[in-house]
Amino acid sequence: MARATTAAKNNALATIASALEQDITVLKEANARDCAQAQEKALDAAFIDRLTLSDAALRTMIAGLRQVLSLPDPIGEISELKSRPSGIQVGRMRVPLGVIGIIYEARPNVTIDAAALCLKAGNAVILRGGSEALNSNLALARSISSGLAAAGLPADAVQVVATADRAAVGKLATMTEYIDVLVPRGGKSLIERLMREARVPMIKHLDGVCHVYVDSAADLTKALAVCDNAKTQRYGTCNTMETLLVAASIAATVLPPLCRLYQDKAVALRVCARSRTVLEQAGIASLADATEADWRAEYLAPILAIRIVDDLDAAIDHINTYGSAHTDAIVTEHYDHAQRFLREVDSASVLVNASTRFADGFEYGLGAEIGISNDKLHARGPVGLEGLTSLKYIVLGHGEGRR
Repeated sequence: MARATTAAKNNALATIASALEQDITVLKEANARDCAQAQEKALDAAFIDRLTLSDAALRTMIAGLRQVLSLPDPIGEISELKSRPSGIQVGRMRVPLGVIGIIYEARPNVTIDAAALCLKAGNAVILRGGSEALNSNLALARSISSGLAAAGLPADAVQVVATADRAAVGKLATMTEYIDVLVPRGGKSLIERLMREARVPMIKHLDGVCHVYVDSAADLTKALAVCDNAKTQRYGTCNTMETLLVAASIAATVLPPLCRLYQDKAVALRVCARSRTVLEQAGIASLADATEADWRAEYLAPILAIRIVDDLDAAIDHINTYGSAHTDAIVTEHYDHAQRFLREVDSASVLVNASTRFADGFEYGLGAEIGISNDKLHARGPVGLEGLTSLKYIVLGHGEGRR
């Protein structure tokens, strides 16, 4: 895979995309079996949402493949080439990471996202999906293998671990002799387990406690649009807003219409004492009191914690104290406030006047992302092609020796 040409890799991606289009009926039948079994087990709505391969989800997966195909191939790119006094030139070349292991739960779209990015970056990949998505993953793997073979690349460059045995996860996470990097995609319990057990380096995030702060200088129309989308566009994702922060000076203006909107969409509101006062004065009831635990909660559900804060300083302090360093946004028309928020919020993605739901590799133009990292090494934020590569030093000489 490391030696594969750009043309060969692009041909493989195009062939896999065509195979998926031809196999849509088979894929949906396999996914329907998984979804039916999940419903029989009474798994929650957020879980089933991540499991489901809707028509829209399949179209997005196929579009993601083609977007990755259109991206520049990073492999072999030379940068930072500088001449040294000794006469040599020193630069850096981008190279594949090697073999990447992906461990994920009920997210069959990861099978395609991971395959696309790993293949384009010249890597091989071993996929271990959750047992709840086994039928979907195996069907997707067959489409991938047929596409690779048709394009003349090794059909086993993308492999799916077919067993649902949990022991396979622990084994995979310790196989340093075979796997260069591990990327876990799943719930908090999976990530916590791997943080305890893994010996293979990981690209990961533990959870997504994302915030939107409505600043004292916010535009009301923008605030309503951003806060609505950040919470209600989709509930079961790691970049969904879980806590809304509102500046005290604008709370009486922005909170009532926003909370009416949330309640119309059956979002349960857990509010601080100051928020309760503002909302009850506006005639809004059915409010629950927020606890300390709510400020750290990743609900992945139609539940929202709301807190009124004094100012920008208090908002930044709250986010850096309770957040997960994933994705946070400010709504403001004040340039200096926006710049301070961008600089001082210590998160992988920080946005101004835009929904946290944009924190996604596809939306960032990276192609289908492999995952999101809120670590600071080796990659941070949505991980696309460059996050699946490394840099090595190269030296170009003319017969020089060191003196």
